[in-house]
Amino acid sequence: MQRALVAALLTGLAAPAIGTFLVQRRLALLGDGIGHVAVTGVAIGLLTGASPTWTAVVVAVLGAVLIEVIRERGHTNGDVALALLFYGGLAGGVLITGIAGQGAARLQEYLFGSLTSISAGDVWFTFGLTVVLLVTTLGLLPQLFAVASDPEFARVAGLRVRAYNLLIAVLAAVTVTVAMRTVGLLLVSALMVVPVATAQQLARSFRTTLTGAMVVGVLAALGGLLLSAALSFRATVAPGPTIVLLALAMFASTWPIGVWLRRRRRLLSPFPAVESTSHTVTDEHPHEHGQACGHPAVPHEDHVDYVHDGHRHAVHGEHYDEH
Repeated sequence: MQRALVAALLTGLAAPAIGTFLVQRRLALLGDGIGHVAVTGVAIGLLTGASPTWTAVVVAVLGAVLIEVIRERGHTNGDVALALLFYGGLAGGVLITGIAGQGAARLQEYLFGSLTSISAGDVWFTFGLTVVLLVTTLGLLPQLFAVASDPEFARVAGLRVRAYNLLIAVLAAVTVTVAMRTVGLLLVSALMVVPVATAQQLARSFRTTLTGAMVVGVLAALGGLLLSAALSFRATVAPGPTIVLLALAMFASTWPIGVWLRRRRRLLSPFPAVESTSHTVTDEHPHEHGQACGHPAVPHEDHVDYVHDGHRHAVHGEHYDEH
């Protein structure tokens, strides 16, 4: 349980940190695509006898780079590239696992997480990857934010947009492997996106959103683990799904507050100043009215002064003026 708490803390910090940039780039489902590709990496580890964690890292990084290359240079857009990796990665992982002679229960530990059975070596591995990810993300925060929010501006400012996009993709792959044993490969994207969406309900700046997402991630990871441990006395409750459901519950509880805050900000914002316009009155009326002048007939009462098209008219008797 102590190792599980440490791993949950590290995952709660790492996943929302990189997830904030993915949400900013409108690639919220990138974690799902990389997670499906990492299934093939786990299966390769089971087949070769190597560590599934290390093989998952290698395959996930290669898959993330491939996604970025297809999205940037290929004729296929990003959504289709993600779909291709969804199906290919998951199908390849299940196929290779069967060839390796491993059952579905073994693969399920990586698909949905197995936090309470994490080893000391996995904890140290998660700690090392989390430190690298947080140092890189926070150290390059201005550059990564510029690339994620406005690539054209970042390119004009002299930043290597392609290199930073690849870096974000690689960091996302590292995050997937960090959260692999915590919430599982199929649920890792939820821990990368839901805390960010929750923080966006209350925050107004990118830095505040990033900090709030990491706080929500830690609370969801630790709270979900403790809640699953408490409920396990009555039923078999897995920590991974409990963490995700708790994160969703936190989003649902903050959403009405976010709606109220946005409405309040709109009401407090001043209306733009509008300059009033006035009509010009003149005694001259050079226009000659007639049947073909194009103006509709307008009825007038007795002794009415009226202004039309900037001209004052004195009317005696009810009649129809061709103006």
